[in-house]
Amino acid sequence: MTKNLFFAGIILAASGLLSPPLALGAGLVYGLLLTHPYHLDSKRLAKFLLQASVVCLGFGMNLGEVIQVGRSGFLYTALGIAFVLALGWLLGRALDVQKTQSFLIAAGTAICGGSAIAALGPVTEANEEEMAVSLGTVFVLNSVALLIFPAIGAAMHLSQTQFGLWSALAIHDTSSVVGAAAKYGAVALAIGTTVKLARSLWIVPVALVTAAVRKSKTRIHLPWFILYFCIATVMSSYMPQLHVAYSEAYRIGKLGLAVTLFLIGSGISRQTLKEVGVRPMLQGMLLWIVVAGLSLFAIARGLIHL
Repeated sequence: MTKNLFFAGIILAASGLLSPPLALGAGLVYGLLLTHPYHLDSKRLAKFLLQASVVCLGFGMNLGEVIQVGRSGFLYTALGIAFVLALGWLLGRALDVQKTQSFLIAAGTAICGGSAIAALGPVTEANEEEMAVSLGTVFVLNSVALLIFPAIGAAMHLSQTQFGLWSALAIHDTSSVVGAAAKYGAVALAIGTTVKLARSLWIVPVALVTAAVRKSKTRIHLPWFILYFCIATVMSSYMPQLHVAYSEAYRIGKLGLAVTLFLIGSGISRQTLKEVGVRPMLQGMLLWIVVAGLSLFAIARGLIHL
């Protein structure tokens, strides 16, 4: 029965009957109420599908707009990451969160959620428990963001440009940024994806600095899918004769994103919530609220804009 429901969820998401937020919600219900039959396989598939879906979405974007948005977004993300890492360190000390957990939660909030934690975990020599707590904290908050951000954006009457920028700066994982922005509109999707990928590039310098400070020789994994996204954007902009194929790839990317979010949601179980604990979750929640609140205020007031 649990296997049948799992595959039914994937089919509904892949068919387009479940939007990204609904797919995530369905996955959360599944993960919290049932025992996942393919937990590890699901995590691996979700990672691949997310990267493939982002590349496919690149076929629906214009290179000139991506460069313009990415240039501004890179500056905003640089300032934001420095601020979040510093605030995360302070909150971690105030709440007496274990140092490695605190750093990983701050890095996940600052850069790109689970991807940042997965890249920095080996560099910091984090053990399985520290990784599980950090990932669990970020994934839970990331799921909440996807569900509530579009409603907040509508209530605040944010334009698509404003919402795309806000979601890219304030939501942890690329999957939820793209999911929330896609629900808000095509312009929000283009801006949210581009700025988020600019934010994700900071994995590399942060990992290098962390490795140097800790004198770690662990190999750092680069986010190569961002390069493929750029190639897809170049093809879409300068080889218009393949427009039909690009449109289909873009459509498949949006469907793949819904499946990805169902898989991510199904991976959050009651055991995940239990492992996280109160203090790490409180650190992640307070850090995220500050980031989301300040970035929303700055965007609404025109202090940050594209």
